[in-house]
Amino acid sequence: MRPFSYSRARSPAEAAAQAANMPGAKFIAGGTNLLDLMKLEIETPTHLIDVNGLGLDTIEPAAGGGLRVGALVRNTDLAADSRIRKDYAVLARALLAGASGQLRNVATTAGNLMQRTRCPYFYDTQQACNKRSPGSGCSAIGGFTRQLAVIGGSPSCIATHPSDMAVAMRALDAQIETVRPDGTTRSIPIADFHRLPADTPNIETTLSPNELITAVTLPAPQGGMHFYQKVRDRASYAFALISVAAVIKSDGSGRVAVGGVAPRPWRVEGAEQAMPEGAKAVTRQLMEGAAPTHDNEFKLLLVERTLSSVLSQARTIA
Repeated sequence: MRPFSYSRARSPAEAAAQAANMPGAKFIAGGTNLLDLMKLEIETPTHLIDVNGLGLDTIEPAAGGGLRVGALVRNTDLAADSRIRKDYAVLARALLAGASGQLRNVATTAGNLMQRTRCPYFYDTQQACNKRSPGSGCSAIGGFTRQLAVIGGSPSCIATHPSDMAVAMRALDAQIETVRPDGTTRSIPIADFHRLPADTPNIETTLSPNELITAVTLPAPQGGMHFYQKVRDRASYAFALISVAAVIKSDGSGRVAVGGVAPRPWRVEGAEQAMPEGAKAVTRQLMEGAAPTHDNEFKLLLVERTLSSVLSQARTIA
């Protein structure tokens, strides 16, 4: 790990301003992803700004009947909140499917969203990776791709976004609140938050430089039955081969987002119109344009079968 300096901020705007005044600075809260990458010298910040004392760790009612989740709410606390379990069960289930209990105890809402989109070649500093070193190439393309993206990738990158939480939030249409170094604030729809790689896979979100996430707002409860089904190589502490987050009404309509298939949580709203027709019809539209490799073409069928399982469960409950 390379040397770095450290400071604490007293307000969100001050944290963003500090970062703007210190080139190479990074925000740190739980640090479950950042510290790992610093140890490998993949991330090399010259300064860390501790945001843990900013009071962004509460869950409060939001205008319109939703909930405002502070950026520093720990994953364990979010999953255990009675309001989340009752009205946003897909989110609670996604959180509990992620990482391990120890990591969930320290990982934050904002940090979960800001996880690096990554693959084994990203971690191996002896391999070419456009995310680590723009323009160096992508060793994953032509390499072992079983876990990698089948849709939304580019000739520059085919890594997948690792978050379970973000897939559920995409199904719920969450909004991400931020503050910039000049003190201005904005709200970003989660649909617009994570970028596809195109030819700049090192730029993963639509945040501007030194912009800090302060909260995530969930809309008013949608009702319906909530499901999060994750398929992985082992029962715990493993990223999804594919995952399905779904909110399904009694008439069979609803919302569905998929993880493990793309560089960001994957949702195609138009495909949801086919939900009453069944999993095959939805998957056909959801995965239109997919470009799998020999190693990961099984993911297309896995999406269909996992969604079929979810729809079957919904019919049984209804």
